[in-house]
Order: sequence, then structure tokens, then C-alpha cells
Amino acid sequence: ALLEMLDIHPNIVVAATEVHFFDWDENYVKGIDWYRNLMPFSYGNQITIEKTPGYFTSPQAPGRIHDMNSSIKLLLILRDPTERVISDYTQVYYNRVESHKPVQHFEDIVIKNGCLKHFSLDQIHIVDGNTLIKDPLPELQKVERFLNLPSRIMSSNFYFNQTKGFYCIRSDGRERCLHESKGRPHPLVNSTVLEQLYSYFREHNAK
Repeated sequence: ALLEMLDIHPNIVVAATEVHFFDWDENYVKGIDWYRNLMPFSYGNQITIEKTPGYFTSPQAPGRIHDMNSSIKLLLILRDPTERVISDYTQVYYNRVESHKPVQHFEDIVIKNGCLKHFSLDQIHIVDGNTLIKDPLPELQKVERFLNLPSRIMSSNFYFNQTKGFYCIRSDGRERCLHESKGRPHPLVNSTVLEQLYSYFREHNAK
């Protein structure tokens, strides 16, 4: 959702797909020129943003990103970790169903954590994922300031879609909502497992 919303800004251009350059060895060995060729054209006053969630959980991605550009800025979306785990499972579930692949039960999936260690805190901006869904404008204005961009994203760029239950985007005279994969109903998870997840993340959140 963040990438689609930032795409409103005239000084931001976004990559069309998740590139998986820094976390997939088979792509990384193709070299930095291969990666650059997948980026959109941009002017000197524009910032290019690429989104691949797998970078956050990949042990090798942070170092590779740092080797490419040690002054790069990172945007990290965080939300209630238990909700996020269930959301990720929902995405994987539908992807595997649509591909006619076997689906693991949520309770059987092992959750892995990752940590960025190669960048200073002033290079990392954390976006509150829960707030972004409920009230996107304040979070996007924080991103504008973090990236040292002029304020161009306005409240008029968003409207709440009652049917979908989340905000949609209005820009350049067009209205569009996020991909149908967003807002899918989450599976009912065993209450004992939920409590175990809350307990597990409670200690990590405190840190």
C-alpha cells in the first residue's frame, strides 16, 4: 500500500515489481547493471523507490544493499506483528491455492525474524502500518520529510471505500484502489496459537 500511495508524489518514481535482487542469489549474480535496468526512468529531481519485503528477512540483503550504496535510505513498514504474520500467511495461502499448490496450516509455519545492522538510525524510517491503513496522510507526510521532498501528497488524494474497508487513491483525475490481494479476510486462527504469538512478540516488542 505504501508504494502505491507514494507513487502520487511527482518527485517519486517506483519500480513496477518486486525485484528480489539483494535476497535471491540467482538474481544477485546477474550484477548491478541488471538491477539498474529494471528501475524506471527518473529525472535528477526524482527519487527511485523499490519494494521487496524479502529484504527485511534476508540475512544477506542488508550487507549487499550497503555495498551498493552506503548512504541509501530505507523505509520499513511495521504493524502489529501478530496481525502481520497472519496477513503474510493469508497472502501465501491465496498464492498457493491459485497455483494449485499444497497449503500448510498457519500453525505449522515457522516464523523467521531478521534485523538490519548495516545502517544508522537516521537512514531508516519506520512507517506505522496500522496508522497507514486507518489514516494514511500523516504517515505519508512523515515519509516526505524523511526523504527531504516537498509536501505534495494531500488529503484530497484519498477517499475511504466502504465496500473494501480501506482508503483508495485519487490522483490525476483518476480513482483506484489497491490490488485485490489487499484486504482479504484473514483465516480464523486457534485462540491458543494467537496467545502464543502475542506472548512471543511481546518480549521482542519491548526491546
